[in-house]
Amino acid sequence: MTSVSNEPTLIIRTERGLTIAGTRITLYDVMDYATAGYPPKFIQGLFDLTHEQINAALAYIEVNRVEVEAEYQQVLKEAEALQQYYEEQNRERVARIAEQPPKPGTEAAWEKLRAAKAKRATKA
Repeated sequence: MTSVSNEPTLIIRTERGLTIAGTRITLYDVMDYATAGYPPKFIQGLFDLTHEQINAALAYIEVNRVEVEAEYQQVLKEAEALQQYYEEQNRERVARIAEQPPKPGTEAAWEKLRAAKAKRATKA
């Protein structure tokens, strides 16, 4: 499909999926925040987008909601499968790293982290 106007296309398809032209920001990144109820101005500032870019992204999502949602669900499934694959491939390596003692001079930071985790666990 060709565009009749001279205005550049603001939403393009890349290997990462539907993307805001000139950025690495996908519509799925924007969707996460829009679905969570964040205002457009916040999303615009978060991703350092122009007013035109955020409006184009939100308008594209609204006009093509069914297709974008279906594609987003596929992206989430693929990301989950990839995460499981890498966790499985690196399980032994992660376990070995976890068994190593902390580097000298970092004991205080590790103790602070343990205390924060324990405090969070008691709240849950």
